[in-house]
Formats: sequence, structure tokens, C-alpha cells
Amino acid sequence: PIPSSCLVSYDCYPPGLPSPSPPRAVTRIKNLTEGVPNCIGMRIGVKTRGCNGLSYTLDYAEKKEKFDEVVAQDGINIYIDKKAQLSILGTEMDYQETKLASEFVFNNPNISGTCGCGESFSV
Repeated sequence: PIPSSCLVSYDCYPPGLPSPSPPRAVTRIKNLTEGVPNCIGMRIGVKTRGCNGLSYTLDYAEKKEKFDEVVAQDGINIYIDKKAQLSILGTEMDYQETKLASEFVFNNPNISGTCGCGESFSV
């Protein structure tokens, strides 16, 4: 089972077991944050918008806010905004590239509905 402290998918293994190369999301976050002044990681939040209520936000984190939850994995830090913590509890994050798009994808077990375009969700 994946530990609850793991946000970025496919690389949470019990200590002592070998893990595969870092997941695509870890690699992409490292690339995005490398060389960005004052950046200490990425911040994930949720915002009210879209036809189904909530949408994910992803931004550079320059400091840890008072109630942020921090997930450290494979040399990256993800700061989860306090307003988003219950909405994304247990969520796995991946990064996918296709011929038409490249994007972070969230596998959220708490979702009760999504809109047709996939941009918003409800819990």
C-alpha cells in the first residue's frame, strides 16, 4: 500500500525495497523549480471554479504557510494549502505527456463527480 504521506505516485515503497526511477511528476517538478529564485517547492491548492465546484491550483512555493501540510519525496517538497487538505487527502499526482497535451494529473479517491471537460470536480 502507498503511505498516506506520499502524494506523487508510483514511488512510495517501504524502506529497504528498491524503487524504480522517479515518477514523471517528481522529474517534472524538479525541472520546473530548478533555478527559480526563492522557490522551496510546489504548492497545491483548490479553488472554487468550473462547472463542478473545485479545481486544482499549482504554484511555486516561496515559504511554508502556517497550516500547510508538507510532503517531501525524492528531493522535492509539495506544500498542500490548508483549504485543500481534506479535498485531496489520499490523492496521487502524476505527470502525463501526449501529442496534444502535457499536464499534471490527480488521481483523487474523494471525488464524487467531475465535469465533462475534466477541469473541475466535487467531493
